Amino acid sequence: MEWYEVGAGLLGLLVLLIAMGLPIPFALAAASLPFLWQIQSFQTSLVSSQLKLWGVWINYILLAVPLFVFLGELIGRSNIGPRLYQFLHQGVRVRGSAAYGSIGACAGFGAVSGSSMVGSLTIGGVALPEMLRLGYGKELSSGVLAAGGTLSVLLPPSLILLFYGIVTDQSIGDLFIAGVVPGLILATLFSVVVMIWGILHPDDIPDSEQAARMTLFQIGATIGPIALIGLVITVAIYGGIATPTEAAAVAALLTVALAFGVGGLRWEGFKEALFSTMRTMGYLGLLLSAGTLFGFVLTYYRVPQEFTELFLSFDLSPYTVLAIVLLFYILLGMFLEPVSMTFITLPTIFPLMAAAGFDLIWFGVVYTVTMEIAVLTPPVGLNLYVIQGISRGQVGIGQVIRGCLPFIAALVVLIGLLVAFPQIALWLPEQMQ
Repeated sequence: MEWYEVGAGLLGLLVLLIAMGLPIPFALAAASLPFLWQIQSFQTSLVSSQLKLWGVWINYILLAVPLFVFLGELIGRSNIGPRLYQFLHQGVRVRGSAAYGSIGACAGFGAVSGSSMVGSLTIGGVALPEMLRLGYGKELSSGVLAAGGTLSVLLPPSLILLFYGIVTDQSIGDLFIAGVVPGLILATLFSVVVMIWGILHPDDIPDSEQAARMTLFQIGATIGPIALIGLVITVAIYGGIATPTEAAAVAALLTVALAFGVGGLRWEGFKEALFSTMRTMGYLGLLLSAGTLFGFVLTYYRVPQEFTELFLSFDLSPYTVLAIVLLFYILLGMFLEPVSMTFITLPTIFPLMAAAGFDLIWFGVVYTVTMEIAVLTPPVGLNLYVIQGISRGQVGIGQVIRGCLPFIAALVVLIGLLVAFPQIALWLPEQMQ
């Protein structure tokens, strides 16, 4: 079979299976099997498929994934995350402090957990009721929290950057540190959005906010755990002391101790965090294994290589290629969540970006920002439904979507800055070498 026949057949069958309601991991595997049978006999295909589906998890670096997920679940079920928001809101007495505090808390949460949805759920569960009680506009309140959660997938450790590094065979440490400066810039851009919103819609931000001040002990119990966990991860990875997997293991163990010791975690919360991690990894494990099988078929028939050669034969400029790829991901992000997109499309796209002359570490950051837009765009914007769900009927999905639009514009501005000034992402990794 020709490569384009395989590519069209795989894509068509995958879309059909997903449209029929089959979960994406099973759709990926099912779409791959008929083409795998063309390569090998039926019996051999079954054996090799089982080896590929299971063998992907022998990869040592992948052990970091459940550890970082577990770490985030522990923080979400203890008082560590909510206290961080309370400190940033109550400790900074300025107009709009609850909105700025939400952004800061999401950024701080992102420094110890790599999940956008968990970030929005953890901080939003505390911040949204408080902001609505204080008189913030519903669109601003929901938009800032849905968008704020995206900081968790840009600031290290990031699960999207971790998966990107696995698929593209790039340094996980370099990818993590490349996201630091763009993540801080994004937090600043989000704050600017809140400031401009307050000028254009002054009724959406109350003039004064009455909140009790925290004691010194409460401040220490709030900042200390987040700072310590983030420091362990950062020093261990970038100091060359440990691999990302080892750093994740130490950080997870430390989080267990802190969550029980100062975070108010109880045994029921620990079990919920453990079971939630198992459910998440059950899905991610199937998705990653099926994505590996899908990628094997693509690679065997040289679909990525031939697609890259065909695309480059049109003699488009590198930035035209980049614009087409980003537009493709923004449109696809309206229907697929980021992890699925990573394993379905990235094996074909990243060789194209490398052939166009782009640094793959830099593209990893741009790709991650684009994935942040994906979780904020309907109809399958995960963060939209998380915030709408925790509002308990006080905020409609339309209000969440409208509230996210200015923050999506900030994400687009960040992509423009990264394209115009690539050193925003590359400077820090270069300094660490």
